[in-house]
Amino acid sequence: MKIAKTDIDIDTADRELVLKHLKHIPAGIKEKDRMKKHNTGVYFTDIPINPLSKFSNIEYKEAEERGYFKLDILNVSLYKDIKDEQHLDKLVSQEPLWELLEQEDFSKLLFHVGDHSSILKTMKPKTIEQLAMVLAIIRPAKRHLLGKSWTEVENQVWIKPTDGSYYFKKAHAIAYAHAIVVQMNLICNDFSGVLTPQSST
Repeated sequence: MKIAKTDIDIDTADRELVLKHLKHIPAGIKEKDRMKKHNTGVYFTDIPINPLSKFSNIEYKEAEERGYFKLDILNVSLYKDIKDEQHLDKLVSQEPLWELLEQEDFSKLLFHVGDHSSILKTMKPKTIEQLAMVLAIIRPAKRHLLGKSWTEVENQVWIKPTDGSYYFKKAHAIAYAHAIVVQMNLICNDFSGVLTPQSST
């Protein structure tokens, strides 16, 4: 029987608070031939556990092959500053000041891209899709696309590498690009005191 493979991330303002109220088993990950607790992965179904460590004793990749369903529960602190669903909708739909991504003092405040100001300056993303492609270029498997035209990048960036090197899936990249836009707008709103950032002159 072919088992469908999934890769789902759930962003939360406070991961520990969420998991405190949910029965779960932390996933296991093998590093240097030793099992350790996965940073974000959990199971909400029964899975064999190590009685001492209290996390799964099956490495998460093997567990996936066996049909166990892992969810990654992530801490995304920006959600603490979002008042409600309506506020989030406005932040998502608001066009950000894309040129701010080329300013290192600004970009270093952003999650996922904060340490990659040189890539942002080189690629100069101006849309959600382009920002998502930048997130993919940051990963080792697609770093060779840095500096290429957007057309070249788009044709290659979402193709799964054959050598097993780490890459970013399109669904994840698009989701995180939206989250970065939300964070950009939150920062701009803090400075301007209004929901919509002021246009540069």
